[in-house]
Amino acid sequence: MAGDAADEDWEAITPFFYGRWDSVAQAHQALEDEQRNGEAAAAFAAEGAFDPDATRSALAGFPAPVLVLAGEVDLGAAPQVIAEYAALFPNAELVVQPGGGHFPWLDDAEGFVTAIEAFLTRHAAHPTR
Repeated sequence: MAGDAADEDWEAITPFFYGRWDSVAQAHQALEDEQRNGEAAAAFAAEGAFDPDATRSALAGFPAPVLVLAGEVDLGAAPQVIAEYAALFPNAELVVQPGGGHFPWLDDAEGFVTAIEAFLTRHAAHPTR
């Protein structure tokens, strides 16, 4: 993560971004290069792309309900970090998916869908609560 990792290093830790390193996860990872948009990634992390104060201010004024879902074993976005992100919204609900990694819909699709459906059901009738 410090920027000095070789390709072999990333390959060695790849399984730890998943809750399970099964055939589904391996097939997902094998398609990573095809799924990556290098131009978008470069723009996302470009110098000056972030204005933390403006972002925090905008999120603090966002009134709609927000579901923030974290995978319990996610190396790239640990639940305690995601909880800090959720706290930036005035009306956020944090769900930590048990056993989920960085791609929780692969680790437990049913649990992922259930969490989203429950959130949407609770907020369908009252979208600002």
